[in-house]
Order: sequence, then C-alpha cells, then structure tokens
Amino acid sequence: MTATFPLGPFTPHASNPILSPRGTTWESGSVYNPAALVVDGFEGADGQEVVLLYRAHADDVVSHVGLARSRDGVHFTCDPDPVFSPAEPHEVHGVEDPRVTEVDGTYYLTYSAYDGERALLCLATSTDLRTWERHGVVLPELNSFAGHEGGPTGPWTKAGGILPVQVDGRWLMYVGEGSIYLAESDDLVHWRLVSDRPVLEPEPGTWSEFLVEVGPPPVLLDNGLICLVYNAAVKLPEGGVRYVCGQALFDPADPTRLVAKLDQPWLEPRTAEEQHGLVSNVTFVEGLVQFQGSWFAYYGQSDSTLGVAVAPAGEGFGGSSLSARTAVLSPA
Repeated sequence: MTATFPLGPFTPHASNPILSPRGTTWESGSVYNPAALVVDGFEGADGQEVVLLYRAHADDVVSHVGLARSRDGVHFTCDPDPVFSPAEPHEVHGVEDPRVTEVDGTYYLTYSAYDGERALLCLATSTDLRTWERHGVVLPELNSFAGHEGGPTGPWTKAGGILPVQVDGRWLMYVGEGSIYLAESDDLVHWRLVSDRPVLEPEPGTWSEFLVEVGPPPVLLDNGLICLVYNAAVKLPEGGVRYVCGQALFDPADPTRLVAKLDQPWLEPRTAEEQHGLVSNVTFVEGLVQFQGSWFAYYGQSDSTLGVAVAPAGEGFGGSSLSARTAVLSPA
C-alpha cells in the first residue's frame, strides 16, 4: 500500500448514492456509515473484493449491521439479512457505526452500543465476517465528551479505529466522539487509555468547533507516520449540525503527539443527498481502503444513504501542488 499525507484529493463518485434503503424491514429507513475491507477470495470468490459492513435501520432507528460486497468498489450486492444485530441490554436500541481492522485472519469490529440513553464503544471478533464473538464494552469509564459544555454526563464513548500493525510492541486504537483519545492493548481485546488527555480536540472558530470523532481505522504512511482520518462538526445557527471530514498526522514515536492536520475539510456536504436527510448536512466517513490502484473512502450521506469518494493511490497532493483550501498543514 502506498500512502502519503495528506491522502487524496478525493472526488465523490458520480454513482452516489451507491447504497440506499430498501425493502420494508431492517434496512428500509437508512443505510449509511460503513466499515470497509479488501478481502481476497471471500467465501471462495476469485480475486479481491471490497466488503462493507454498513449500518442500517428501519423507521424505528434501531440499527443493525449489514454486509455488502463489490468487485469494483462502487457497485455492491447486499446480503438479505444483517450479520450483526442487537443482542445485549446495552444494545437494545442499536449496534451502530462499525469500524473493522483485520489482523492475521481475525476481524476486530468496534461498534457503538446504544440503549436509548447512553452510547458505549464495544468490540467483537470474527474469522468469517458473519459469526461474531462479543467482548463487551471497551473503556467503560471513559466519557469522551468530558469537558464539553452541554455534553453527556457519565460514561459515553463511540468510534474506535484500530491501527492494523503494532507500534513498539503494542496495538493502538484512536477512540472517541467529542474529543479523541488514544488507547493501547497487548492482545487487541483488552484496552487501556494511554493518557487521560485527548490527542485531538475541537478547535473554536473552525469547522471542528463542536466535536471531532474518529473516522476509519488509522493508516500507517510510507514514512512511518500515522494518518488519522476523522469527522468534525459545528452547530449551525439555524439549528442542527454540519459534519465534514479532516485528516491528522501523529508520530509513532509518541502517538499521542499531533504533528500536523489539514486546515480545511477534504470532504464536506455539497450534494442534495449530503445536505438533506435524517440528519442533514452530513458527510461521515468510516471506511477507507486502497483497491485497484485507488483510495475508496466510504461515508454516510445525511444519515440516510451511503456514498464513496475516490482518489488515485500513490499520487497525493504532492509538494508544490498542495491546495491552499484543502491541504494546508498546521503544525501542532
């Protein structure tokens, strides 16, 4: 994989939305916020496919996780039934916003369990993407909105992106909605915070003023640095929120240290699908893969449909061609 910072530039695909609600049951209301993987020989298939684990729900807004697969990264075939559904008391109102990392043939799925009042980050594992073993709540005491005015009280955390390689003998996961924290693990199942201080926080007066939230699992770049693609939001004067997507760079010698970040979003609501929906004005990325010579970034469009943005791999913005709007670096 070739990866240089910043990733992109990305162009939303002309076929968007690539997945939409269908039927009358579990995915009839919204289809969005997918994890993404490139899998070779999935269930006996010849060659590589992109596999999405996507969030979907009916009008009751109780989320399940569905599976879709594609030979070109754009046109997908969906399973008729979900592969992961609420099964525990803390999940009764939904299993939401999956992210997935594969390590040595095991898939590590992080997701938000919602009981109607509280969101908690949970972990499950699988070797086939269909049968999942739950490992319970991750970092059960963390409130990633701590210090945010008007944020939830008590434990609340969402969004876990696991780096697929070890750094200095430990596994790393960026975690959080509100602010972003760093956690570490010896076995990919049991996690602890590296520090009680966030590694990335909202920035007043900018497009990340209200909150920041982990996007897809982080990417190890060609130069050894860690790129975290993340989501950010502001509150709108007329009410509601506006979600866009950023990128931040961390030093593996001290993965809590922010090295640089984009001054402007690389993806933001522009189309009708992205500006109008269950929660309007949202581009929310959770899946990122390199496939057939391109980056594919999969994202929810206004919590209603699913889109993809594509960028050539290995080219990047490149030296003097850095865009003043989308790729100005701000040293931390």
